[in-house]
Amino acid sequence: QVQLVESGGGLVQAGDSLRLSCAASGRTLSYYAMGWFRQAPGKEREFVAAISWTGGSMAYADSVKGRFTISRDNAKNTVYLQMNDLKPEDTAVYYCADARLASPTKYAYEYNYWGQGTQVTVSS
Repeated sequence: QVQLVESGGGLVQAGDSLRLSCAASGRTLSYYAMGWFRQAPGKEREFVAAISWTGGSMAYADSVKGRFTISRDNAKNTVYLQMNDLKPEDTAVYYCADARLASPTKYAYEYNYWGQGTQVTVSS
């Protein structure tokens, strides 16, 4: 069983930056891709970013490309999401997830485990 705990969310103004962290326990994250998803009130959960187990391949949603950067530190069993130039439409609960494959994927059904989420609120 893998436990994922997100942190780093908060209330910021448009244009600010935040870095989310996702710490894993119960199993090493190595060999599996990791992803970030988000869910805004009244909307479905959507893909944000994903990273391969080596960290050499990433995928991003078009809405965050150029602003968000996903990275990982396998030695620390931690995945990060650096979010720059935040916009009010980025307001959501952000979840990290552990994939069942090594390559980054945008499909939620390819993720085994999910964290509880961290709230990000961006004011205009």
